[in-house]
Amino acid sequence: MSVPRQSSTLHQSQVERIRHQDPQTTTMILCDAGPLIALLSKSDTAHQKCMRIASKLPAEPLLTTLACFVEAIYFLYKNGGFKAQHNLWQMWVQRKLIVHCPSEQEMIRIYELMKQYQDIPMDFADATMVALAESTGTTELFTLDSHFYAYRINGEKWFTILQEPESN
Repeated sequence: MSVPRQSSTLHQSQVERIRHQDPQTTTMILCDAGPLIALLSKSDTAHQKCMRIASKLPAEPLLTTLACFVEAIYFLYKNGGFKAQHNLWQMWVQRKLIVHCPSEQEMIRIYELMKQYQDIPMDFADATMVALAESTGTTELFTLDSHFYAYRINGEKWFTILQEPESN
């Protein structure tokens, strides 16, 4: 596939820009692998739930980590072959999804987080999301993983887990 665009991996300068932006103008929402898989797999049990949540999100791209992207690519192939993977790649190409590659400092923090939360346990992908939240100051998270209710950002702040909109 020829990708007619520049890379949308999140580099440190972009992390700094996000960290210092006015929260009224830009809402960055972190996205775990689970919702990416569910959004693109109609047979997934969480598909409808994730579609309802996604329909209420702002137009800005979702922010994920390379680890979550790889996890989603793996499960999408198992659920629907390359066509399902292609749809995730298209989210990236169309800039609906930004993929962050951790820095060396973040890799150290990821290890520290996995060690800290080893009793839960915390997997690598979850640790990358917490490290990204700490790097960007972003607390809103689109996830299906209940472990994130236990994780704290910088040891203090809780994630704001996106929930289904309430019915009127």
